[in-house]
Amino acid sequence: MPVTTSNIPDDLQHLFPLTPAVFFILFALAEGEKHGYAIMQQVSILSDGKFRMGPGTLYTTIQRLLELSLIEEIDADSGSRRRYYRLTRTGKLVFKAEVGRMDAVVKLALQHRRVLHEGA
Repeated sequence: MPVTTSNIPDDLQHLFPLTPAVFFILFALAEGEKHGYAIMQQVSILSDGKFRMGPGTLYTTIQRLLELSLIEEIDADSGSRRRYYRLTRTGKLVFKAEVGRMDAVVKLALQHRRVLHEGA
């Protein structure tokens, strides 16, 4: 069964649609655990350079995602100053639901593409 926003707990429904910063951080972490700078680099790669975020946006959003339990900090090597993050089970569900929501919107737009070309 596909993951949809209806599969998401009620207390997280207010997140949809996800902001670009939240979406791309979850997207970057869907590929595995990363530290902050690696997340920024991956976001740039995943968006083909169309979406970039500075450290302020990154770490403010990370803090919010930690508070919502969509991501978690994991123990790094004792000598490392970097903090590593990964998706939680709920974070994976939220990311998959957003991808499904976006896919449905694009399919709907493509079904009605003549509307997109009217008046052009």
